[in-house]
Amino acid sequence: MPIEMGVWRLDGATPRRLPAGRLPTEAELETFLEQDSSLLGQQLLIIGRQVRTPHGKWIDLLAMDYEGNLHVLELKRDRTPREVVAQILDYGSWISTLDRDSVIEIANTHFTATRADLEFEQAFTELFEAPAPDELNEETTMTIVATSLDDSSERIVTYLREFGLPINAVFFSYLEDDERRYLARSWMASEASSAAPISTRRASKRAEWNGRDWFVTFGDGDHRDWEDARRYGFVSAGGGEWYSRTLRSLPVGARIFVHIPKHGYVGVGVTMGEAIAFSGAEVESDGQLVPLCQQPLAADYEHSDQKPSLDADLAEYVVPVRWETTVPKSEAYWVKGMFANQNSAGKLRQEFTLERLLNHFGIEDE
Repeated sequence: MPIEMGVWRLDGATPRRLPAGRLPTEAELETFLEQDSSLLGQQLLIIGRQVRTPHGKWIDLLAMDYEGNLHVLELKRDRTPREVVAQILDYGSWISTLDRDSVIEIANTHFTATRADLEFEQAFTELFEAPAPDELNEETTMTIVATSLDDSSERIVTYLREFGLPINAVFFSYLEDDERRYLARSWMASEASSAAPISTRRASKRAEWNGRDWFVTFGDGDHRDWEDARRYGFVSAGGGEWYSRTLRSLPVGARIFVHIPKHGYVGVGVTMGEAIAFSGAEVESDGQLVPLCQQPLAADYEHSDQKPSLDADLAEYVVPVRWETTVPKSEAYWVKGMFANQNSAGKLRQEFTLERLLNHFGIEDE
């Protein structure tokens, strides 16, 4: 159905309709969206502008949302012929095949041209205040940006959406009021009216893992102390099955990089045994294994009135570690864009983080 946006200014009791103007050039509209993607109704990170496809075509804007999913934005200033629908479907079909490395390469090429000091991981964290997810481009969304759609194009878009294809159209009206200019936005269909975007999940969309490196989140605080862990060689987590489950999955011989939330990375080591409840954990002291619970510790490593040994769900679990290097919490290392996670342990896949940690801690990788 035709879309017409009307805006009236109220001068006293008399409404005065603002006259419609001619939209700026597509290049200007691209710039507006690049500067403030919230014009589209959600925050997006622009990772490419005029992205060349293998078929000799150019995608106007390529963007990414908070979940790492890609958005193809095709701009048309005037009435949009139905051929643009086929065009954006062509772009979407290619974008959906891109693996993680290809997506990051496109993003870094874009940032090199616009902000030479910025890399993808840093740009993502800067906008969303969270590190980029392990999986990128799990889903692809296509959006036509125009002043209107012809009836044929609207029928095609509506038909495709009924089958769950993630395609939509957003319309901008350009209005003038004396020397002021306005953009008004409306969507062809609400997001709630369509099925979920089609998944484009592939194994290659996930960052490759080297089979060795893990991260550990060490919650330094009331129930555990990082200086204890440094001195006696261990990491720990507990207070509930959710907190200890991932720590208990750490294999023997894993290289771990320890992160303290809101501070940064503080140590690198190799796990020497499986996780065990605090009450039965042993650590090495003067060449002998001794019960950890009998050592002079700064924290109590308990989470209930019962002893942890009597409450497996609430127990603090301990993994013995041979440290390669550690630093006090006050000297924690952190760079914007580095990986962090609320889980107690997990596979460290992000190359951006791993490269900086190895360099910072002076570790020569095999």
